[in-house]
Amino acid sequence: MRLLPVAPAWRLAEHSPELRWLITDLWTQGAVGIVGGEPKCCKSFLALDLAVAVAAGVPCLRRFAVPEPGRVLLYAAEDAPAIVRRRLDGIAAAAGVALRDLDIQVITAPSLRLDLEADRRSLAATVAMLQPCLLILDPFVRLHRIDENASGEVAPLLAELRELQRRHNLAVLVVHHAKKGAGRARAGQALRGSSEYHAWGDSNLYLRREKDALTLTVEHRAAPSQKPMKIALVQSGEALALELVDRSDAAAPLPSSLDERISAALADAALPIPFAELRSKCRVRAASLYQRLAALTANGRIAKTADGGYRLVG
Repeated sequence: MRLLPVAPAWRLAEHSPELRWLITDLWTQGAVGIVGGEPKCCKSFLALDLAVAVAAGVPCLRRFAVPEPGRVLLYAAEDAPAIVRRRLDGIAAAAGVALRDLDIQVITAPSLRLDLEADRRSLAATVAMLQPCLLILDPFVRLHRIDENASGEVAPLLAELRELQRRHNLAVLVVHHAKKGAGRARAGQALRGSSEYHAWGDSNLYLRREKDALTLTVEHRAAPSQKPMKIALVQSGEALALELVDRSDAAAPLPSSLDERISAALADAALPIPFAELRSKCRVRAASLYQRLAALTANGRIAKTADGGYRLVG
């Protein structure tokens, strides 16, 4: 008989591993979890906002920083590709980046069934090839034919996603519906189906609508949770994206557009900033930065120095 390893309590590690964020205060690095809410609560918009933020290294909801940008792999089971493209375009515009510059890879297969071994293998092989730092599956109900109320059927599928996360060191975000009329239930307990969904998540985001107001609730397994936040779907020109609209206890918002981030970085510097350093501060692709620097130089907002640095004018 094989004995299980044991150790005296006093020899256990005194300090927990350092907490690291994929999106500061919203999603821990390598976390599995759920974006949940009743129908028409903008769950997909929120998931796509996370996708743009992670791929571009820009603040999610124009507020929550992304320390290390990376590739995103997305499967949107309910929406046509043109709708996904239009939503991503709008969110990218609101974030001050161009969608063509973002490393968001979209699975275009007509179906993906996590309860079928062949499809699970295909997903695992795709993740192994692309090595994303975030996998988004939207919504979970379209990814299986199991009884979502049966713990014995739900748990193995969620365990497969947990194993995928551990094997490839990525975060996994699943969009899932809440029960209709569950407005008075605690956010996690309002999720439709088995309690396994709530128990599974390391980071969970819940959306709830009361009349025209949307509330975002954040829940973490290993980090303090944020107070509920009011958000809204806001349109500005061609951009349509969620924004934080009521957060009196929050710090001042980070600059939302690339032009503002460039200006903020230059304003904080005593000397002109070389291109490579400016790119690091703005966390954006070289092509996007070159484009905006050229435009800002042309309209006189910034100037390029003889040694190749950039500074604000005036």
